[in-house]
Amino acid sequence: MTVTMLVLLILLLVLVLLMLEVPVAFALGLSGALGLMLLHGSDYATNAMGGIPFTSTASYSLSIVPMFILMGVFAVRAKVASSVYAFANFVARRLPGGVGVATVMACAGFAAVSGSSVGTAAVMSKLSISEMRRYGYPDHLSAGLVAIAGTLGIMIPPSIMLVLYAILTQESVAKVLAAGIVPGILSAIAFSLYIILAARKYIPQQGAPQDLRAAVAAQAVAGSGPAASSGGSTAAPAGIEVEQVTRARDLPFRGILYMGLLFVIVMGGMYSGIVTATESAALGALAAFIMMLIEQRDSGLKGIWESIKEGLSSTASTTSMVFTVVIGSAILSNFLVAARVPDAVSNWVLGLEIPPMVSLALLLLMLVPLGMALESYSILFITVPILYPVATQLGFDGVWLAIMVVKLIEIGLVTPPVGINCFVVSASGGVRLELVFRGVLPLVLVDFAVLVVLYLVPGLSLWLPSLMQ
Repeated sequence: MTVTMLVLLILLLVLVLLMLEVPVAFALGLSGALGLMLLHGSDYATNAMGGIPFTSTASYSLSIVPMFILMGVFAVRAKVASSVYAFANFVARRLPGGVGVATVMACAGFAAVSGSSVGTAAVMSKLSISEMRRYGYPDHLSAGLVAIAGTLGIMIPPSIMLVLYAILTQESVAKVLAAGIVPGILSAIAFSLYIILAARKYIPQQGAPQDLRAAVAAQAVAGSGPAASSGGSTAAPAGIEVEQVTRARDLPFRGILYMGLLFVIVMGGMYSGIVTATESAALGALAAFIMMLIEQRDSGLKGIWESIKEGLSSTASTTSMVFTVVIGSAILSNFLVAARVPDAVSNWVLGLEIPPMVSLALLLLMLVPLGMALESYSILFITVPILYPVATQLGFDGVWLAIMVVKLIEIGLVTPPVGINCFVVSASGGVRLELVFRGVLPLVLVDFAVLVVLYLVPGLSLWLPSLMQ
C-alpha cells in the first residue's frame, strides 16, 4: 500500500468514526495510532503513543484553557450575561430591529468574557428569543440570529479556539487573541446591519410589547402569533430572566462594569506586557470569582458553595474534554507528519501556476465542507498542522491565518447537518431545528462577505497585533 493510499484511508476512517458518533478524541487517536502502526510498525507506534499524551499536554501555555473556562462560568453566575443584554436592549431600543441588534451586541459583549461559542449561544438564546418574540420577531429570524451571533464566542477574545490555534502553531497567544478583536467587531456590525434591513420585512411593528407571561399565554391559547405562525414553540425558554429597563438610571451598570473589568484585566494585561497571557487568564478567573461572590452574597453560604462547586465541576468537565481532544489530535498529527503530508501538500500548492492568494483560498475553502460534517475542534486539530506550514511557506502571516481558520470554523458551527450552535439554540430556545437552519442561512452569506473582506485586507486582523511588543 502506498503512503498516499494509507493517508486517504486513515482520513476516511476518521470521518467514519466521527459519523458513527465516536467521541472526537478517540476517533482522532485511534485513527492516528493505526496509521502509525501501518506506516512504521507496532514498535514505532507504541513508542510514540507512550510519549505523545505527556508531550502534547505538559505545556504551561495550556493552563490558560481552564482559566478562561472558569472565568466564563463564574461570569455567568455573576449575572454578567443578563446585565449586558439589558444594557444592549436599552441602547438599541430606538433602532429598526432594535431587539435583534441588542442580541448581537449582547452576544459580542458576553463573548468577551466567555470564550465559548456554544456557551454564548446557550445563554443568549435563553435571554433573547422570548424577548424577540414579544416584539413580533418570527422564530426563524430570532433563533438564526442567536445561532450566528453566538459564533462570536470563538472570535472575540478570550477565545479558547484561538488559544488552541496559537499553541498548535507556536504563535504568540497574546497576538492571536488581539487579532480577533477587529474581525469580531466587524462581524457584529454586519449582523446588526442585516437585522436592521430585515426588520422592515419580518417585524410588523416596533411598539411596546405586552407583558411576557400574558403574551406567551395568549399565544398558547389562541395558537397564533409570531411563534405559532412560524412553527416554533410558544413556551418561553426557562432560564435567565431579562431585567426590563426603561430609564437610563435603572440600567444594571454593575454587570457592565464587571464585563469591562474582565476584558481589561485579560486583554489589557497581555497588551501592556505587564503579565503573560496565562497570568492574565488566571487574574480574570480570580476577578470573576470575586464578582460571583458579590452577586451571590444573598444566597447564603450554601448557595455560594453550590455555585462554586457547579462552576468547578463544569470547568473540570470541559477542560478534560479539551485536553483529551488535544492528545487524540496530537497522535493523528504525528502520523500526518510521519507520512510527510504537510510537505506533500506544500509541494503541490507551490507547484501550481496560480497566485498564492488563490492557492490559499482554495485550501481554506476545504474547511467549509468539513464544517458541515465535523465538530469544530476536530476541524482545527486536523487541518491546522497541514495548512499552517503551507501558508507560511507561501508568505502569509500565521496570526492572520488564525482568523481565517476560526472564521470558517464559525461558519461551520451553523451549517447543516452538524451545526452545533443551531442544535444548542433549538434546545435552549424552544425552536424547531429546521427553523433555526432556515433563519441562519442568510446570515451565513453575511458572514462569508465579512470573511472575504478580512481575506483581502489582512491589515484589519493584524493592526492590533502589530502594536504589541
